[in-house]
Amino acid sequence: MQSSDSEKPPKRARCDSSPRTPPNTPIVEAKMSPRLELHPNHKTWDPEQVCCYLQHCGFRDSGLLQRFRENKITGSLLPFLDDSLLENLGMSSLGERRKLISYIQQLGPRHVDAMKVINDPIHGHIELHPLLIRIIDTPQFQRLRYIKQLGGGYYVFPGASHNRFEHSLGVGYLAGCLVRELREKQPELQINERDELCVQIAGLCHDLGHGPFSHMFDGRFIPLARPGINWKHELGSVKMFDHLVDSNGLKDVMEHYGLVLKEDICFIKEQIEGPHGSPDSKSKWPYQGRPKEKSFLYEIVANKRNGIDVDKWDYFARDCHHLGIQNNFDYKRFIKFARVCEVENRKHICTREKEVGNLYDMFHTRNCLHRRAYQHKVGNIIDTMITDAFLKADNYIEILGTNGVKYHISTAIDDMEAFTKLTDNIFLEILYSTDTRLDAARDILKKIESRNLYKYVGETQSREEKFQREDCKNFPQELADAKPEEVYLEIELKAEDFIVDVINMDYGMEDKNPIDHVRFYCKTDPNKAIMITKEQVSRLLPERFAEQLIRVYCKKTDKKSLYAAQQHFVNWCKIRDFTKPQDGDVVAPLITPLKGEWNHNPDFRREASKSRVQLFKNKDV
Repeated sequence: MQSSDSEKPPKRARCDSSPRTPPNTPIVEAKMSPRLELHPNHKTWDPEQVCCYLQHCGFRDSGLLQRFRENKITGSLLPFLDDSLLENLGMSSLGERRKLISYIQQLGPRHVDAMKVINDPIHGHIELHPLLIRIIDTPQFQRLRYIKQLGGGYYVFPGASHNRFEHSLGVGYLAGCLVRELREKQPELQINERDELCVQIAGLCHDLGHGPFSHMFDGRFIPLARPGINWKHELGSVKMFDHLVDSNGLKDVMEHYGLVLKEDICFIKEQIEGPHGSPDSKSKWPYQGRPKEKSFLYEIVANKRNGIDVDKWDYFARDCHHLGIQNNFDYKRFIKFARVCEVENRKHICTREKEVGNLYDMFHTRNCLHRRAYQHKVGNIIDTMITDAFLKADNYIEILGTNGVKYHISTAIDDMEAFTKLTDNIFLEILYSTDTRLDAARDILKKIESRNLYKYVGETQSREEKFQREDCKNFPQELADAKPEEVYLEIELKAEDFIVDVINMDYGMEDKNPIDHVRFYCKTDPNKAIMITKEQVSRLLPERFAEQLIRVYCKKTDKKSLYAAQQHFVNWCKIRDFTKPQDGDVVAPLITPLKGEWNHNPDFRREASKSRVQLFKNKDV
């Protein structure tokens, strides 16, 4: 079926000295030249291109053109010019004003009329650009409906049923809120509609690469299933975004809405994954999508500088809402005080000096969410059990990818068509399968369903040393070898009976204080960026900003095995010179007195001796 002439894409108009029929469209491919090409989408025109358009329409008054330049009338502002505004710009002739208004009306309807409104439980009624809607309505984005935001946390918090889908909508919306606030507040930043749209797309698509049960997949499963590769969900998001655009034919749609494909797609992906070089490099600008003059745009979706970004703002509010936890950070207040200032030849998003206490509260809120929910001891062990099940099922699960090639759970990340089909549903696929090869994996998932979980043994910390992933491989064997001589144990435990979970807790920048990387401005001079040290804020703030928790679980769930595991664990802490477990005096009263610095009670040795006598009396009986 052939399309009519009216359905063909409009040709680009070129600006020259001879009057023509006005172009019926607007992105610029070259700077001002004798014959400047104008993109069909007028919303991307800068003031020079607007003047070119006016000349093209026959308006040659140099004074009028200069006033358009001085008032920075861009293409996105043209639909808002009415009779009175044109008169203020120096068009005294009513006929000329009406003529120009008619030409502007031919440029097409304002995109704001095509906005779609979504009622979000966190942010209320939010408006999304039609290009965002086109992205949302793809299989690659809809896949996020079937990936739990908090993974195994849903098995602990009944309200945590929300998914990556609604979080992504929220981040795209907040990204638009912040960039529009900066654009309106500081026109000198020259934020254009392309910038605004790209930032929103990056916010919308930043989590496309999450696998089943979110962080469980790239944080636990992939490192064990494929230890030779360094794969994170940000890389998956970039690959999935490319697949989304290509497989749904969105390049023409993106061009229609004013995007320059090579430059803007690069910018979107850099916001998600970061630059190929070091973002802290002061000598060379590491990004390609936008110049150094717009460095602040890279701090909106995923802020590599200090971690203050719209991604956190949404999951703070959304997760707290579903978890039943109070959220103490008000992102709307931060947006109102946000301002771009120059710092060491780079432009950064800053905030008022009076907000420094609120930012410390923000990072404290993040830490509390990790302690109370994200790193919940039961939620983590459920994630570990699902990981074990997936590892046992990996070789027997087949997912069709490009050209009919079959992939497994761990290899689906190599093909985005296969990865699109990999969601939390794989849990049920294994659980309800009748394949005998999946028996071992199915048994683990049945234990989760019946709440027959691996048993929590205890938690400790290293006093000084920080362990890396490879350092922890021998911990289960060390625990098995740490059988105490002081206690009679009926159960013999082996290394495979123990699980050691090492968790890093921090304010988002490992052992660094993120506020040291934030700059502030004062009311008296809003253009000068200053630094505020921790000592200037409060003496009650933390001295350290990172710690490492070491948790031990036992796969055997009977009482005798758990008792034996507790004795092994406390003795291991004594040998390793770790901190005393909080319940150490209760679960291992014969071991804790043997380490002097663990005894705060002078009468404890006497009480421990009584416990020892009573224990052996019970054994004799």
